[in-house]
Amino acid sequence: MNSRLGGSEEALASLALDRLAGRRAPHVLIGGLGMGFTLRAAQAIAPPDARFIVAEIVPDLVEWAAQHMAGVFGDSLSDPRVEVRIGDVGAMIRDARGTFDAILLDVDNGPDGLTRADNDALYGAAGLQAARRALAPGGVLAVWSAAQDRSFGRLLSSCGFDAETHVVRAGRNGRGSRHTIWVAAIP
Repeated sequence: MNSRLGGSEEALASLALDRLAGRRAPHVLIGGLGMGFTLRAAQAIAPPDARFIVAEIVPDLVEWAAQHMAGVFGDSLSDPRVEVRIGDVGAMIRDARGTFDAILLDVDNGPDGLTRADNDALYGAAGLQAARRALAPGGVLAVWSAAQDRSFGRLLSSCGFDAETHVVRAGRNGRGSRHTIWVAAIP
């Protein structure tokens, strides 16, 4: 994580929300606050009546964003369209039914998680089926990953999603590491 990069996290938002163009008042769940790149990109392109819930499991990260990284976050966290919830995005997904127009996951390193074993449940068949149930008709699940994983794309398809794989650069200038974003829509 680096405040000078963020192009792939921004692409996570733009690729997903492009699929929702024209939808009134989209309700978007963002899994992982990080440095706020995905949130700020979503805010910039979503309509004014959009609603965002940002799920962050680490309370200190939210405090850090508001204090030490205020220059990076700007007024994104005080936007009245934004609600930050401290908690597990997986639990929020499992508890929802047809609630979200989009779910944007930038949790751990993607399907090949490194930091929390519990995150693996998001990316298995049961987690993907829960995400599908949490989405409204025509909804979109977008997943950020540090690496390509061909089997994950196949798993998305087997769970009933129309999945596309995008390889994007970490930097906004088209440079930097390559990251993978899956955009999986309910047909």
